[in-house]
Amino acid sequence: MNLPGYPFTPQRFEVRPGLSMSYLDEGPRDGEVVVMLHGNPSWSYYWRNLVSGLSDRYRCIVPDHIGMGLSDKPSDERYDYTLQSRVDDVASLLDHLGVTGPVTLAVHDWGGMIGFGWALSHADQVKRLVITNTAAFPLPKAKPMPWQIALGRDWKFGAFIIRAFNAFSGGASYLGVEKKMPAEVRRAYVSPYDSWANRISTVRFMQDIPLGPGDKAWALLEEAGRRLPEFADRPALLGWGLKDFVFDQHFLAGFRAALPRAEAHVWDDAGHYVLEDKAAELVPLIRDFLERHPLAG
Repeated sequence: MNLPGYPFTPQRFEVRPGLSMSYLDEGPRDGEVVVMLHGNPSWSYYWRNLVSGLSDRYRCIVPDHIGMGLSDKPSDERYDYTLQSRVDDVASLLDHLGVTGPVTLAVHDWGGMIGFGWALSHADQVKRLVITNTAAFPLPKAKPMPWQIALGRDWKFGAFIIRAFNAFSGGASYLGVEKKMPAEVRRAYVSPYDSWANRISTVRFMQDIPLGPGDKAWALLEEAGRRLPEFADRPALLGWGLKDFVFDQHFLAGFRAALPRAEAHVWDDAGHYVLEDKAAELVPLIRDFLERHPLAG
């Protein structure tokens, strides 16, 4: 693969018997740990500019969730594509790496729910938050479900076109930004999803979105939303692109309400992939935030 801006050496971890997770572990082993969690349909490539901007000083741990990026892409028979599986995988990876001390949790898209799902049982480790266009609570009442998401979540035809034509990943590489991605960057985003089999997770992620108590992930999502204010005493940075048609101002307002002390950097000319549209501004802001809030001890 040609992966511009991604000069890293991915590593492998057998997160479950016979299934390997690809991940980055960049920066000094004794550096403060920053765990970066992507969502759907991106992968660790989303975080590349932040890794480059921090890894001289900070230890950056960035997994590709199973079925995504450079990780294995098993069938349904070999892997349960649910939110709980994602949370368990992150816990297994961090245990494997011996990360038992303080971490900064950086999240994007459904990585927010995965990260805060992990944080429910590791709250004492989470010392700082970097939150970009994501969710950690149920769909706000004022926010209708976008038809593009409902199509993939609830309709067989939608699932078919995603798997047959890479419609979700390909579409996101155009619609997720306000500043057009260079062609080679767009190709890097979509390259892991190059066949019907390799697109399974882009569909399963959507189908696992919980909207009510009958959905598998609902209890975990509801608990995360209820407990989110418990993290209000941690330093938090919100980096948000308002042109995101999914994680829009309704989600931003939810985080601001739960984390009223968070510093917010909001752009009305940035989209869902805010670290694409605003890397030149947001990466230095995140580094400055970390330096102004050093971890004790």
